[in-house]
Amino acid sequence: MPELPEVEVVRAGLHPVVAGAVVTGVDVLDQRSLKRHRGPSDDFVDRLVGGTIDSAVRRGKFLWFPFEPAAAHRQPLALVAHLGMSGQVLLRSRDAEPDRLMRIRLDVDSPSLGPVRLAFVDQRIFGSMALDETVPTLDGRAAGFAGSRLLGAEAEAEADTDTGAGAGTDADPAAWVRRIPQQVSHIARDPLDPAFHEPGVIARLLARRTGVKRALLDQGLLSGVGNIYADESLWAARVHPEQPTESLSRARARVLLAEVRLVLLKALGEGGTSFDAQYVNVNGQSGYFSHSLNAYGQQGRPCPRCGTPIVREAFMNRSSHFCPRCQRVRTR
Repeated sequence: MPELPEVEVVRAGLHPVVAGAVVTGVDVLDQRSLKRHRGPSDDFVDRLVGGTIDSAVRRGKFLWFPFEPAAAHRQPLALVAHLGMSGQVLLRSRDAEPDRLMRIRLDVDSPSLGPVRLAFVDQRIFGSMALDETVPTLDGRAAGFAGSRLLGAEAEAEADTDTGAGAGTDADPAAWVRRIPQQVSHIARDPLDPAFHEPGVIARLLARRTGVKRALLDQGLLSGVGNIYADESLWAARVHPEQPTESLSRARARVLLAEVRLVLLKALGEGGTSFDAQYVNVNGQSGYFSHSLNAYGQQGRPCPRCGTPIVREAFMNRSSHFCPRCQRVRTR
């Protein structure tokens, strides 16, 4: 499943194209890709056509497009794209041959590229698109990452000085920045989010009574970390996947979160992790972080640190990969 780096690569590729774009046409080619939309396909199409996309925003592994509908629909909306196991959002010219597994087609007039097509392609149909109402963020900060134009010092200063009066209302021209789709509102902030509150996350992590990898995968604690990047972060921090969370010191927890950030940033710099043709950016190009993996998928190979063979063990219908020498379960 795409994790934070893969989804951020998609978001970053889409943002300069869709920001300010007007939706001119929508075709739903497979109703199954609207399974998270509350309503029929006609409702999905009618509310999208004629509206304007504000941006492309991400929180953890979740991607959405704040959306200003046509005058007939005034409630704040977002077009939520869930990539599932194999979903892709690809940029295409209007005259391109249709992608074989395209499920939804959106035609937009982009301020930067003119007429362009967004193709939602999904082999396994675990992904989806949906229009969803938005709600204000609880902390009044920007809901997710939307690039430096919106989440730089100026935008954050605006959020910090907002006392709450008028926040998230029509009187605020950038209200959508601090609004989040209802379907995403239960997801915690990710470690690369400017509003990520590390002391609070550490306190909640240490209060749990579970293995540390299970905690890293809990999207209610912190988002964006899946199996690949959990294994890589734990290897980098020398922490065993089954290390009890309550046995971690605060200092060790801070090191672990620092390694999570470094691993995510490195993966971002390399375009994400592509093991097959399902993991591509908006132009269909693969990432190459798979060449930098130290633990995940490296079972039987020598640990890059100590030479001990990496082992693979069953974990929550998946697998954990770690070095049995560098990553021992430790007491305080």
